[in-house]
Amino acid sequence: MAQEPASSSGRQLRSDRVSGLMLVALALYVWWMNRAYPIGSLSEPGPGYVPLLLAIFMGVMGLLVTLSGGKSMPLVAMQWTETRRAIALLVACGVAAYALERLGYRITMAALLVFFLGVMERRKPVMVAVVGIGFSLATYYLFATLLRVPLPVSPWGV
Repeated sequence: MAQEPASSSGRQLRSDRVSGLMLVALALYVWWMNRAYPIGSLSEPGPGYVPLLLAIFMGVMGLLVTLSGGKSMPLVAMQWTETRRAIALLVACGVAAYALERLGYRITMAALLVFFLGVMERRKPVMVAVVGIGFSLATYYLFATLLRVPLPVSPWGV
């Protein structure tokens, strides 16, 4: 009988375990940064109460994913076919964050949605224009007018 090597599948780093460890690391970071805020009590929670609860929940879920993981493909065998797409989305979000104060909410969100739907998803131009412009105007109305959240306005008043 042929035996498999002991390190063939049990000890290989797998994608779900890496994801679980990343959740644990993020939970520890949130917990560490949350130390600056008072926790308060259950009857009168402070500004650090909910972030601490979320960090604990995220850490527990990350540990569960890490410990129960092992059914996904080994990390070295994964093919990163969507790397360019992920980088383009990340860069687009960074550009939108930079442009938000300079171009205003409505123009930035419309441009971002046109890029996502028109360039990345290659949808029909009419649908891209309707969704991009409609969503940016509708969300601006909801947040700025109804909820009175101050959103950036462009130098042209748009």
